[in-house]
Amino acid sequence: MYLTKTPNFIQNLFPNYTWKVQDARKEIFLTFDDGPIPEVTPWVLERLKEYNAKASFFCVGENVTKNPDIFNQLSTEGHTIGNHTFNHLNGWSTENRSYFHNIRKCATVVDSPFFRPPYGRIKPKQGQFLSRHYDIIMWDVLSGDFDPKISASECYNKVIRSTKNGSIVVFHDSLKAFEKLQVVLPKVLQFFSKRGYTFSALKEHHIYANKYQTV
Repeated sequence: MYLTKTPNFIQNLFPNYTWKVQDARKEIFLTFDDGPIPEVTPWVLERLKEYNAKASFFCVGENVTKNPDIFNQLSTEGHTIGNHTFNHLNGWSTENRSYFHNIRKCATVVDSPFFRPPYGRIKPKQGQFLSRHYDIIMWDVLSGDFDPKISASECYNKVIRSTKNGSIVVFHDSLKAFEKLQVVLPKVLQFFSKRGYTFSALKEHHIYANKYQTV
């Protein structure tokens, strides 16, 4: 089970994590998890380019080592990269020492101040330790592009209804999500562009500004 819109009470429980960008003006922060992979990531980059959109890619270290040219393209084209562990580990089911070691291994190929836990699953102790070294980026809109139980139309409508100024929206540049992503991402880009929104990559100044705001 997952929630499309992260409730405020959950955001308030973990104020040291970044859930959205405060005070954004018609600005949306698209993020893509689990890449880079050759079957999907280049397609995503082409769609973003059509709208002069920038995004943030939370990369799995193992995929980075397999696809270094695609990974380098992310930064070259002005997108932000983030650490997503080396082997896409679930923090809830991973012993802390092994979890931290896997993140450090990813950091050898992904040099970033940003970390996103796979599945959004991270133990409080893990979060406390990692917050000393990273800005932990969560989200307030989860597209559900990975969910085989919903249609592309349902996925699109969930994103459209839930996304607001400053929303951090999760998509996946993965094979599992690609069927829906091919339909939903172009429509989301078109819908919000027509309404005057811009799509921005997360930067450190966004995160630092949040630390002086309340959710």
